[in-house]
Amino acid sequence: MIGTLVNTAAILAGSVLGSIFKKGLKEKYQTVLFTAIGLAATLLGINAAVTHMKDSSFPVLFIISLAVGSVIGTALDIDGRFQRLVGRFSTSNLGQGLSTGILLFCIGTLSILGPIESAIHGNHTYLYMNATLDLVTSMVLASTYGIGIALTAVVLFVWQGAIYLSADYLAPFLTAPLLTEISIVGGVLIASSGLSILKIIEAKTLNMLPALLVPVVWFLVKGLLGL
Repeated sequence: MIGTLVNTAAILAGSVLGSIFKKGLKEKYQTVLFTAIGLAATLLGINAAVTHMKDSSFPVLFIISLAVGSVIGTALDIDGRFQRLVGRFSTSNLGQGLSTGILLFCIGTLSILGPIESAIHGNHTYLYMNATLDLVTSMVLASTYGIGIALTAVVLFVWQGAIYLSADYLAPFLTAPLLTEISIVGGVLIASSGLSILKIIEAKTLNMLPALLVPVVWFLVKGLLGL
């Protein structure tokens, strides 16, 4: 799990460096960073969705996924539960930063395929690339939201660790078509988080997280029915 450990360490290091940088920032510069993060997340999300859209064999699946997932997530009040949990330890808007960080760090091809490639072939290239990107991203997030962003490293470790340990079972199932659909939905969620930071929309992105499971269920049913 060397690749996952490096990726986790990169986020921790970025969070520490970013939080140190935050202490010397005036409020007007923190506002600028909020805008920068919002714009970056929005652009990254749109790019991920649009890039994979052309490869989708089920163009309406992401719409169904978002609709069904949002209803389920709202019924479960995922966002509310998360915000209340974070609120016990922080009075700032750390919850927004954590939700954005978790989406950016965990929902992507590198973070999903990386642990599988590492476990099966001993190739850590994807995870090293991911670690580099996450180092920079965590620095920017922590310079805005503080050291609390380091908590995303725990989520990433659990996420990638679970994939790593299940690699032999997941590898045959995680086909290119499925990853394409997950990437489209993930891109929309990341863009939604960015637009929320910019206060363009008031989206409770965490309530949409179940949308990521809809393509998985669809491909499972499709496989069982032989469609």
